[in-house]
Amino acid sequence: MKSAGILRTNPDFRRYWLSSTLSTLGSQLSLLAFPLLVLSIGGSAAQAGTVATCSMVTRTLLRLPAGQFADRLDRRMIMVGTDLVRLVALASIPLASGLGELGQTHLLCVAIVEGAATALFSPAATIAVRDVVPEKDLTDALSRSQTAMASSSLIGPFLGGWLFTLDPILPFAVDAASYGVSALLLLRMGTLPSQKVPDTERDNRLTAGLRWLTHQRALLAALLFAAGINIVSAAAQTTMVVSLRQSGAGGTAIGAVMACAGVGGLLGAAAAPWLIKRNPAGRMFLLIGTVWALGLAVFSATTQPWAIGPVLVVVVFFSPPAGIVVGRAILVLAPRDLLGRVSTATGLLMAGLASAGPVMAGAFVDSMGGSRTWLVLAGAAAVVTVVSSVPLLRETSLDATGDGDHASAKDRDDSDTVGPSERPAGEPRPEQAAPDGTKPVGLIPAPPAPPRATGGN
Repeated sequence: MKSAGILRTNPDFRRYWLSSTLSTLGSQLSLLAFPLLVLSIGGSAAQAGTVATCSMVTRTLLRLPAGQFADRLDRRMIMVGTDLVRLVALASIPLASGLGELGQTHLLCVAIVEGAATALFSPAATIAVRDVVPEKDLTDALSRSQTAMASSSLIGPFLGGWLFTLDPILPFAVDAASYGVSALLLLRMGTLPSQKVPDTERDNRLTAGLRWLTHQRALLAALLFAAGINIVSAAAQTTMVVSLRQSGAGGTAIGAVMACAGVGGLLGAAAAPWLIKRNPAGRMFLLIGTVWALGLAVFSATTQPWAIGPVLVVVVFFSPPAGIVVGRAILVLAPRDLLGRVSTATGLLMAGLASAGPVMAGAFVDSMGGSRTWLVLAGAAAVVTVVSSVPLLRETSLDATGDGDHASAKDRDDSDTVGPSERPAGEPRPEQAAPDGTKPVGLIPAPPAPPRATGGN
């Protein structure tokens, strides 16, 4: 990809990218400000945690229904509508504060409403990327998106904390404004939603995305790897904070170490296209898992922040390519009429498993200490890598040339979305149902020899 990149050559993706970046940055501003605001109006630590928990639970419960809505309704209108709902919800905080009516119940309702709107927005946004970005540009597009998310995650909490010191309500006003600008940018997108599959040929089951995933052997192996590393990553965050604190490190030192993860993610997202082009999926996952296992083993030998920080940068640097490979495979392999439900099923698998990480880490640190916990996590990363990446070393269905060539007959057969007994009568094979009329849906272009990948989200 030339330096101009997709942001310059694709106006619709540029609008989508700006919209997503602004709303993500706004969300990161309020991420830190929410618990601070609860505490500042007299709430307890438990009440502050309840606000975050309710938002997360709402998003989890609505994942599968949200995917079904995205598959059946106008995706752009879902995105605009949920942005406007989030704008109103966040703007109600400054309004209630100005009227002297801001309380715990109000903040709890805002968190639930925002969580529900975000759950509906996410699968629609996934489909929007596939609608406005040609297959050959997906790696570049998803890399740009990950870079923006990493940047927002790195600077958002710091900026949110600074705005909170100026005025406790200011982060929420800025967050609300970001959703308004996002909605305006989305309205200017000129690409129409893809042609819909007739209802008589559509699988309308809520679990259709999960059912489709069960027929994707290579993608399931990639998801197993990503989900396993997510669990280890979530557990590592808790272990890192607790271990550093127990060793006497102060809040500033701990914050600096955790910021190294953001730096590694940002650099890794920027380098992901280069890495993916030179490594097929199986070899990429093997590399990433090996780096994680070795890095976590190093953490067991030291509690010095100056030594942990640089290693953490290297460990996290290799993570974004895995997400891009998996995301691109989903966008290209999944039939368009199932893409919303496939994306939410994938998210449910990844987030649901990762949520167990912090609890497990806390129990391990209490029972065996930080050093042994790091060794357990390193072993877990190694096992996940061997189990999931080794079978992919000879697999090519997750790799792509990036030039839009069609897959071989074998690849098309292997990427079929459902078995004969699962497909309703009259439903076309996925490669016959290209809604945009330009490319088959449900397959990956055949890689050259040797195979190389160009990734996904």
